Amino acid sequence: MAFYGLPYLEPGLVHAHLGVEQPSHQAVLSAAMDRVRADLAAQPAGTRSVVLAHAFVTGADTSESERDITAGGVPSVAASVFSGVDYVALGHLHRCQQVNHRIRYSGSPLAYSFSEAKYPKAMWLIDLAADAALTARNLLCPVPRALHELTGTLQTLLTSTEYTPYEDDWLHITLTDPDRPHMAMERLRQRFPHTLKLSYAQERHTDGESYRARVHGRSDHEITLGFLHHVTGIPATRSEQDLLHKGLERVRTEAAAREAN
Repeated sequence: MAFYGLPYLEPGLVHAHLGVEQPSHQAVLSAAMDRVRADLAAQPAGTRSVVLAHAFVTGADTSESERDITAGGVPSVAASVFSGVDYVALGHLHRCQQVNHRIRYSGSPLAYSFSEAKYPKAMWLIDLAADAALTARNLLCPVPRALHELTGTLQTLLTSTEYTPYEDDWLHITLTDPDRPHMAMERLRQRFPHTLKLSYAQERHTDGESYRARVHGRSDHEITLGFLHHVTGIPATRSEQDLLHKGLERVRTEAAAREAN
């Protein structure tokens, strides 16, 4: 059995080292996998192979808690990048899921945000036979307590028996009171001691959509372009977009270099 570990490869830092011209996730992971396949070809016949990689593969579902890894405008890579190996165990996305039968995300054992509340935390138990036949079982992770999001007036949340099952859970509570109740968090924690986040339904955009909802799934580049359009009333020109992209990529690359050191 041969295991190959591929950490997160910051395109701006490693593309030259890997001998590729384009600083993109697709290009650097393809180059890394070429090295994996070359090494695997030198192994004894019948050697089974597993790649452990940090990547966002096309077709997988994201949540709000993963770090934006957009580079070169394309954050994801094609599943075909990992061809030639028996199994690919992926990290980066927090939801347990499969891209295809041989490419899967284990997910995180605990939730990182309330956007993960509706998905049970689980992991894969993989059996890779001598002939490379693969069977997978999905196992639920033991978690200290469940995550839930509750919405209602403060009085209703404090008194209704409807919410009794959630008293020991981690909670994000959204209050619908027309005015902010006095000491709302303190009062809520008397009944729900594990309340982690408190929001107010009234503090939303005029079209009824929250800021979080409006920026969900958008890259730093897209959010910044939207801000410029909002402030100036004029969409950024192509040259301005290119300049902004270069600036964001420089910040990303410098931050990655500091982390590496």
